[in-house]
Amino acid sequence: MSLLTDLVSALASGGVRIVDLTAPLSASTPVLQLPEPFANTISFRLEEISRYDDRGPAWHWNDIHTGEHVGTHVDAPIHWLTGKDGIGVDEIPLRSLVAPAVVLDATDKAADPDFLLGIDDVREWEGQHGPLPDGGWLLYRTGWDARSGDQESFLNGQHSPGVSPECARWLAEETPIVGFGVETVGTDAGRAAELEPMFPCHNLLLGAGKFGLTQLRNLAELPPTGAVLVVSPLPIVGGTGSPARVYAFVEQS
Repeated sequence: MSLLTDLVSALASGGVRIVDLTAPLSASTPVLQLPEPFANTISFRLEEISRYDDRGPAWHWNDIHTGEHVGTHVDAPIHWLTGKDGIGVDEIPLRSLVAPAVVLDATDKAADPDFLLGIDDVREWEGQHGPLPDGGWLLYRTGWDARSGDQESFLNGQHSPGVSPECARWLAEETPIVGFGVETVGTDAGRAAELEPMFPCHNLLLGAGKFGLTQLRNLAELPPTGAVLVVSPLPIVGGTGSPARVYAFVEQS
């Protein structure tokens, strides 16, 4: 049997499970709010074109109105000034969108909404589970997805866990990962504007040509190592990011 035939058989038998990591996309999806004078993205909205009526008697379809960075979405390098000479979301290599993923669980420490992941936290995880995956993704679990149904609780007055500047630089420059995923509204902490550099994950990871992935759910269903991540953004030409369907293959023991 071929590898792909084996995979199909494992999916059918339940030997491999698919875990959906995507937040539903609707008008109530929480959206990042920047302070004045900065411009903000729009929320997601469906606009009906026809619904089995005189506008289209046999079909129902809608226009969608959304920002690139709404809901579960990908950040491409050109989203940030430091990555402006990098690639857009339509240029992300497929080998980076289907890749191994590991999960670092910091839910206990993230009970402090201002917790910042440090290099020592990642090295402690490596001591237990092995090195970060070459060409893979680090997914940062904080338990924040439990808040994702409510904008006020999710944004929490700009108090949400993130990554220290030192750790962001280390992940960007000294680790083999291609991307970093989180459960929060963005890859940076809620108070990241107060750090140096400001918004270190955006500044340093995107500046290094790596990718961000936000508003994930169900990371609790993934093992620390061994999952295969699938990220499916829209290939928006010149896009700085895109809403995405994200899921993972997990081998059942």
